Amino acid sequence: MEAVPVSLLIPLSLCFIAGVFSLLVYFNSKPNNEVAKLPPGPPAVPVLGTIPWFLWHRLFLSGEAKDPIRELHARYGPVVNLRIGSLPVVLVAGPALAHEALVELGGAFADRYRLPPSLRFLDGGLHRISTAGYGPTWRRLRLNLVGKVLHPSRVELFAEGRAWALELLVRRLSQQSGGGPTVVRESFHFGLFALLLFMCFGEKLEDEAIEEIMNAQRSLLLFMDKLGVLALAPSITKRVFWRRRRAAAEMQGKQRELLVPLIKSRRENRGKPGERAESYVDSLLDLELEADEMRKTLGEDDIAALCGEFLDAGTETTAAALEWIMANLVKHGGIQAKLVEEMGTVVGGGRRADIAEEDLERMPYLDAVVKEGLRRHPPAKFLLPHTATAEGATLAGYRIPKTAQIIFEAAGVGWEESWEDAEAFRPERWEEEGVEAALSGREMRMMPFGAGRRACPAAGLAMLHLRYLVANLVWKWEWKAELEEEEVDMAEKEEFVVVMKTPLKARLVLRAAAPPCE
Repeated sequence: MEAVPVSLLIPLSLCFIAGVFSLLVYFNSKPNNEVAKLPPGPPAVPVLGTIPWFLWHRLFLSGEAKDPIRELHARYGPVVNLRIGSLPVVLVAGPALAHEALVELGGAFADRYRLPPSLRFLDGGLHRISTAGYGPTWRRLRLNLVGKVLHPSRVELFAEGRAWALELLVRRLSQQSGGGPTVVRESFHFGLFALLLFMCFGEKLEDEAIEEIMNAQRSLLLFMDKLGVLALAPSITKRVFWRRRRAAAEMQGKQRELLVPLIKSRRENRGKPGERAESYVDSLLDLELEADEMRKTLGEDDIAALCGEFLDAGTETTAAALEWIMANLVKHGGIQAKLVEEMGTVVGGGRRADIAEEDLERMPYLDAVVKEGLRRHPPAKFLLPHTATAEGATLAGYRIPKTAQIIFEAAGVGWEESWEDAEAFRPERWEEEGVEAALSGREMRMMPFGAGRRACPAAGLAMLHLRYLVANLVWKWEWKAELEEEEVDMAEKEEFVVVMKTPLKARLVLRAAAPPCE
């Protein structure tokens, strides 16, 4: 018998796999009353769910069609039902449905997905505001953060820290540039992380200590992509990928090793002369939670988990947004010039060294630049997964399983239709009448900070940090492209947040009469 040519083996194998896949699809797509109530979506196969559908798109499609999320919504509509392994997932696109689910229905979709046992060591015993279930613990933790740190009357107490962090950032950028182009991302991270450490612990740490804690926090964040596989068939993957779980646990241990001594120091020195009385940790040391009809204080590991969350959330998203905004100012010199003109008008005659916080409220164009940066480049494409708080929840007429992760798209699909010339970076659009409703109300045409009861509580703080840093960085230097004739690469990639694929490299030219950096 003549052997089958090797050239035919691959297509024959693909045909066989396609045939088996088609049979599985047929037997798994037969309608029944239960499935008919769910949102539409691609057919699932046993064990793998809809993963083969995503693999097909990755391997055999190209260009815009390779974006599986766009393809899903184009084919099935704004609410799509998936199964990632055994995990049900519902994708929701568009501002109208996001507003209905997160604002109008209030608490109906305000719960959080509980990590499988193989990953539960990451959730801080559920003592993180972002991962805690919708209930008394979450309310108490969030109320404490908002009342003791994020309320406008409290934010003013950290002005000293913002001035110090700006000084650190300016010094770093000056040292790195040396008169030539410099990659600014790490300096942005360092300055913001130093500020968040100050707010968290009430201390101005040395550069080396800041670097060590920052690197420990970021190492686990960037490693999270490798842990997603542990959520698929956990009883199997936790054994196959045990090294990843161990590496993550070691990173988490390193974070606690660095943060717990700072927590202990605050506990021991509270009330002593010279000690600051305003910090996030101070509020956590006094906080009591309800548990089994008893009141209990937080342990050091609980406090370390909350501090880690505060540091990560306050640094990563704001640093990414700052880099995107500065990249657009490099790309659009006219916008940068208009911003400098506004600042000069507010500050008045003479060349003041810094833009003060009280000046920011009189700079509407600065506010427009920051909002346009967040509109055009939101820090995350998707909100953290929600879940329904009870059985029987419905959205757009579909039943949403309580066990499903509900993923709301914060950018991309459907958002472009809400804006005229959406791809353009045009701060002037924020001067148009009624456009402020894009951030709230029924329009909600963008949600960089989420929406509803699980919206980011630090949105106001992030806006302050961005306006303060952008104003002072542009006031100090003219930001130019590395090469005059070269365009800024605005391609993006996803890490913990959406960042520039090619980090911004800019020439910082000291403005006339600006004081030199030490």
